[in-house]
Amino acid sequence: MRKLPYGTAVLLAVAAVFALALAATATAKTSGPQVSGRITADGSSTLGPYTTAAAERFERANRGAQVVVGISGTGGGFERFCKGETDLANASRPIKLTEAKKCQDKGIPYIQFLVANDGLSVVVNKNVTWINCITPAELKKIWDKGSKVDNWNQVRPSFPDVPLKLFGAGTDSGTFDFFTEKINGKAKQSRSDYTASEDDNVLVRGVEGERGAMGYFGYSYYVENKSRLKLLRIHNGTSCVAPSIASVQAGTYKPLSRPLFIYAKKASFNRGVVRAFIRYIILNERSIARTARFVALTTRQLAKAKRQYNAAVNNR
Repeated sequence: MRKLPYGTAVLLAVAAVFALALAATATAKTSGPQVSGRITADGSSTLGPYTTAAAERFERANRGAQVVVGISGTGGGFERFCKGETDLANASRPIKLTEAKKCQDKGIPYIQFLVANDGLSVVVNKNVTWINCITPAELKKIWDKGSKVDNWNQVRPSFPDVPLKLFGAGTDSGTFDFFTEKINGKAKQSRSDYTASEDDNVLVRGVEGERGAMGYFGYSYYVENKSRLKLLRIHNGTSCVAPSIASVQAGTYKPLSRPLFIYAKKASFNRGVVRAFIRYIILNERSIARTARFVALTTRQLAKAKRQYNAAVNNR
């Protein structure tokens, strides 16, 4: 996905102004002297809409800036990032040790920035009227490696004899990694006989089109398509809870709440336009989250994000 620039830049010399550390309070300015340059980002399909929304706003504020956002999954994004092909990696999970080693071997140090939250959403076709809440154990029964569950009456005997069609994240997706580890208890411990895609829109269409379908993807994709899908609540051990801004921030949507990250190459962060973009995201993360239908950072998380930025600026 490519975002087009909106015009020409003001003097590049003012980019150095953005090295100023972020204020620790919410009263910091959300804009500053304009910067110019091209930024490349790739990675998580979950985080793609957030970064795209941030890029559009940043480009309007900086008419010489261009942010190109690709979506190849968290794993695919890190692959490109650690080859030195992109400035930023959008990630719906922390970088793996194997990925970090690839970056290290290529001489690519990086900085992690916390930017938003997500409540991974389990959805079914709107014609699935017999279930409103599902347990993690039932999800494991369906999605675990070696599972042969292909009918709703195998999930619970009281459910009707309706084929269960599954749609989920591709193996390059951080969503796949997160869901599999949280539900099945181990990395890569997932059945493979389901329709997989790193494009969440493909999954939305798949669940919508099959009567007995189930799928999972990021919260923002459910919100964007809620008229087409039915959301299942997840039993957290005490009660059935749906993903929402309130439940994710309160920590009651378990076990499928997660933080989302943007990784920046240190060499890229040393460029004024990249520093300005990260700064813009952190100072405006709540309004970006509202625009892109994400769960904003908590007050404590936002303070941490500002500290991360300050440390990155001071350690250039």
